[in-house]
Amino acid sequence: MSGKKAIKTNLFASKAPLEWAISANGVLYTAQIPIDEKGQVVSGGIKEQTEQTFKNLIHTLESANASLDDVLQVLIYVTKREDLAAVNEVYAKYFKSPYPNRAAMVVAGLAREEMLVEFVVYSQVKN
Repeated sequence: MSGKKAIKTNLFASKAPLEWAISANGVLYTAQIPIDEKGQVVSGGIKEQTEQTFKNLIHTLESANASLDDVLQVLIYVTKREDLAAVNEVYAKYFKSPYPNRAAMVVAGLAREEMLVEFVVYSQVKN
């Protein structure tokens, strides 16, 4: 793919073969999880994990010269259906109308057992 570019962030450097964000053809592709600067999943529950996921997303967007206003779509993964209300509460603090397109999925588990939420996000960027 021509024009594919890794976005450099200050997020914890994963040992997995991945980039926190890639841009190509004016679109940013990123997946965000509730980890802190040491790579640890934050404690406290779904609200705290969702807040940390947004913190990481905002940092990544800013690293790509974008903002939450540029987000086109969000795929939300949670491990418990009952956590969706809390995710929605936090989500509404960050996104304003017109909202990004989104889908929410309840999954059996995420990459780390203690993770309760993960976002996959597609955003516009200026190349």
